[in-house]
Amino acid sequence: MPFSFANVDGRACLVENDAYFDLERISEGSISADPMEALGRNDEFHAIAASLESHESDGVISEATVDAPAPRPRNSFGVGLNYKDHAEESKMDLPSVPVVFTKYPSCISGPFDDVLLRGDSNDYEAELVVVIGRTTRDITADQAWSYVAGLTVGQDISDRALQLAARPAHFGLGKSRDSYGPTGPMLLSPDSFADPNDLHITCDINGDRRQDAQTSSLIFDVPFLVSYLSEIMTLEPGDTIFTGTPAGVGMPDKRFLKPGDVIRTTVEGIGVMENTCR
Repeated sequence: MPFSFANVDGRACLVENDAYFDLERISEGSISADPMEALGRNDEFHAIAASLESHESDGVISEATVDAPAPRPRNSFGVGLNYKDHAEESKMDLPSVPVVFTKYPSCISGPFDDVLLRGDSNDYEAELVVVIGRTTRDITADQAWSYVAGLTVGQDISDRALQLAARPAHFGLGKSRDSYGPTGPMLLSPDSFADPNDLHITCDINGDRRQDAQTSSLIFDVPFLVSYLSEIMTLEPGDTIFTGTPAGVGMPDKRFLKPGDVIRTTVEGIGVMENTCR
């Protein structure tokens, strides 16, 4: 049974339609209310999701305060230049191996939180985000989906001036200011999708469509990225991978974010994030 997971007011919940169910309550205390601890038990969510109709809900998700599904990942990775059209607009060669950087976990914020701009060269980057569900080491791409807890929506907000202030560029700092990593609103298990490798992703700024792509256009897809990283280090439940952004970012035309701008980001089947720039 597929599941939809959410962090509601700091508590781990499953979601069905517009109702949410507190996991600690419906598991009679066997699963922690802490979303990060609960994610380590995601294998059990499938069976619990199948029994939700036997439980009273705890509220309506559209009226609740929803935070990042994995709010404190141990590791948070970004992948650069992972769509051919984005590499071309950036005037960069296509990578032969994934361009991986650290998106420091302290930047992670919620799906409706404000983005607190610094400087005047901040950019948007709509991304599909992967959250790891099991301890993962030296796995093949064919095994990778079984190690993924779920998929969510993300924005890799980037301070281009800070990113390019050094040579070579320090991607980690430029993409890790406080609030520069909105994710959410839901985390959906991979079996929620007809094809988790091919999802529609969009980004609108103040209603203007800037990015519109399919995740099947990723140069290095989710199974490859999970396998690749697992060959280098052990991944743990809650670890997060921002998989890359398609063409349409603001930098080529200097269409940078301004206070008051509203960033609307969607991934097919997962939901919508809206973040206002302050």
